[in-house]
Parts: sequence; structure tokens; C-alpha cells
Amino acid sequence: MTKIFVTGLKIDAQIGVYSHEKGKAQPLVVDVELDVPTAGAERLSETVNYEMVGEAARAIAAEGHIGLVEAFAERLARACLADHRVTRARVRVEKPLALAPHAAAAGVEITVVRG
Repeated sequence: MTKIFVTGLKIDAQIGVYSHEKGKAQPLVVDVELDVPTAGAERLSETVNYEMVGEAARAIAAEGHIGLVEAFAERLARACLADHRVTRARVRVEKPLALAPHAAAAGVEITVVRG
């Protein structure tokens, strides 16, 4: 099993349930870890291209306002599972401004397993 990961991906998204969060983008920091049965791969076509993670995250953000960080994480995990080779997706989404200046970030981590 190969673990493919992206850490510290910065995405601006319109996200949040409070009135002061609606209509404006705020930063998210995303970490993704994917399990892919591609040990020994020597060509990009034999594995999952980690650039897909950034593309999927930006596409989700571009769809418009999202109420909960949980929803963003779930959508990103499901987008990663769209590649049939991904058997597990762990997505962590941090919202750095959520509790500023009292905390560095708040957020969620979810794991979605195929099947």
C-alpha cells in the first residue's frame, strides 16, 4: 500500500455558518492522505497524481458558499475516492481564523473508506 499525501494546502473558500462569514472568502489549510495499492509504481499513470487533490479542493471552493468545514472535508474525500484506486481518504481541514487570536486553528478531520 502506498500513502499519497498533500500537507499544508492553502485554499480560500467562502465557508462558515455565521453572518459575518457569508459573502467573503477565508483561508483553509488542508491535509490529505490517500491509501493507494500502487507499491512499486514507476510511471505516473500507475498511481494517483497528488495534483488532483489541489484541483479538487479548488473546484469545491469555486462552487460557492459552504456552511460547514465538515461538508468541505467530506466533499474533498469523496472527490479523492472518485479514482477507483484510492481505498481510503483522510482529510483534515483547518480554519485558521475561526478562533483567532485565541487558537492557531480549528477544524475537522474525517476518514472515508471505500466499500
